[in-house]
Amino acid sequence: MGNKTEIKWLETPEEHNYPAAESYLGLIHDAQTTADLVLRLQQTPVSSFKAKDIFRASGLSLLGVSNSHVEKDRKKILAGSALSPLLLVRDKANGKVVIADGYHRLCSVYGFDEDTVIPCKIV
Repeated sequence: MGNKTEIKWLETPEEHNYPAAESYLGLIHDAQTTADLVLRLQQTPVSSFKAKDIFRASGLSLLGVSNSHVEKDRKKILAGSALSPLLLVRDKANGKVVIADGYHRLCSVYGFDEDTVIPCKIV
């Protein structure tokens, strides 16, 4: 069995992740719901889920390394830089998880090991 690349994580999301989540969530929710979700994300503790389970719950396709953002995060991983936890929102009406911020990080991590446990904030 080959050497596994260690994937490092920050303890909490970076501040710029919240406006990114707000921008995305604003496309699918009204302004008040979006603001409430972002506030809840800021206040909730970090938990963890396997990369493959997040993908299954989101229903999204895996982006490959040909995507520039995925490649950028892949290079960060190889350089030993810590990644920011994902920001997730449960869409109970559709039985899915919305990746409010961190889709490219998830794709990058999945390319190394689909069983990687990823820190997330989920509401």
